[in-house]
Amino acid sequence: MIKIPGRLSVRTIHGRNGPFNVGRLATPIGEFVIKDPQLDQFSEGMFEGEFLLLEIRPASYFASGRLVVEVRAKVGEMLLTDDGMLVTPHGPRFDSAEMDPLEEESPQPPVSPPPVEAAPEPAEPPATEAQASDACATGQEANPDAELFGLLWPLRESVKLDPTVDRALFRRQVSRLKELGYRFQAPTQTWQTAA
Repeated sequence: MIKIPGRLSVRTIHGRNGPFNVGRLATPIGEFVIKDPQLDQFSEGMFEGEFLLLEIRPASYFASGRLVVEVRAKVGEMLLTDDGMLVTPHGPRFDSAEMDPLEEESPQPPVSPPPVEAAPEPAEPPATEAQASDACATGQEANPDAELFGLLWPLRESVKLDPTVDRALFRRQVSRLKELGYRFQAPTQTWQTAA
């Protein structure tokens, strides 16, 4: 683990699973590729600050008929000095064939479970099922936002997402916050309501 000053350049790549962000971190000891889920919150730009590097390791993947080998760093904490500035075309080079980290984590397409045979209905439903049917009977429906955000629900004026959750879930949370009018504040890595 090392804490080091640096400049993080974030770019958005449009892949088959939708847009995702990748970063290049330039530091006094070298340049590293960053593919942490927390980058999916950022807009394209350059961000300066101090970075806590948890791990530095080689990584490789196939893209467009070639093998790409890169040095990656896993970032724990980012102490950014400002909201960033737009990346210029003269900034760090990003490969347009970058592999989506979501695909790297689960390279195989999801396998659908086998069909489940319907079980006979019990004489009396358990208490939780009775509560659920009572909620439906009174017109209360499950709130998709409550399911999406879990313990963060109900959302407050300031929201800090947990980047350690499943990457696909994290991306859906980021997308929903944008739809709800929240804006990402890079220095604090929190989402704020537009007031």
